Amino acid sequence: MKSPPATSSSWIDEHHQGVRYGLQGRVLVDEISPFQRITVIESNRYGKGLLLDGCWMTAEHQERHYHEALVHPALCSANKLERVLVIGGGDGGTARECLRHHEVQHLDMVEIDGRVVELSKQHLPSLGGHAWSDPRLHLYLEDGIAWTTNAAEASYDVVLVDGSDPSGPAEGLFNEAFFKQCRRILRPGGVFASQSESPEAFKQIHIDTVRLIREVFGHADPLYGSVPMYPSGWWSWTFAAVDGPRYRNPLPARAAAISTSCEIWSPRWQQGAFEAIPAFIERELSK
Repeated sequence: MKSPPATSSSWIDEHHQGVRYGLQGRVLVDEISPFQRITVIESNRYGKGLLLDGCWMTAEHQERHYHEALVHPALCSANKLERVLVIGGGDGGTARECLRHHEVQHLDMVEIDGRVVELSKQHLPSLGGHAWSDPRLHLYLEDGIAWTTNAAEASYDVVLVDGSDPSGPAEGLFNEAFFKQCRRILRPGGVFASQSESPEAFKQIHIDTVRLIREVFGHADPLYGSVPMYPSGWWSWTFAAVDGPRYRNPLPARAAAISTSCEIWSPRWQQGAFEAIPAFIERELSK
């Protein structure tokens, strides 16, 4: 477990490989759950925010950079949206974005740490918003890895992995066995997506993750965007499907239904974000 976020006067910092990523503000909550250290802060620029084991997770006024990028390329391209699985995502932002799609009939959200959910509801209620009271949401405080192992074959149209960095409780969300279970429970025409770290701050983890997902699913591509509070500010999400790169082509009706109320995502933004693969990453993935 990492040490608590460093604080110097009114600054809250994440330290990564000799670089500090900080926000000016104050700490509201700093506690240790059975799984990790949970810190809630109030920043001057981004409002209230969440750190897990000293690493930035989200904040009220810039969370859409992350949640819209993870959710909408997948939900705008899957063949059906009847059943969606979200692993992690205890702040509620990913579930909220999923439930904006009216075709979603049932969403299972599996979060290992109930304190993340409780503190997010208390201090960052805007992230989950209406999702917490939506009858389509079914919250389970369980291990997402075990959930995918026990789930029935071909039981979900979309599987989204909204985990933290590959350490602590999220370490098992980045290996071949887990990705194979995600493929097993995906329905024909389904789409899988996972946050896949920074191509700069976590270069090798990013490359290894994309390569592994591509090997398991057959078709997978990273999408690149900005999450200003994360290490380097440059982040990625990787999308996969068994029947071809359908995640690259949002269905027009679904896109039109949600894009006008998005802050970041649009079909045009998505196209550019997929094409923004750095040359050094493209070379590594072609080996």
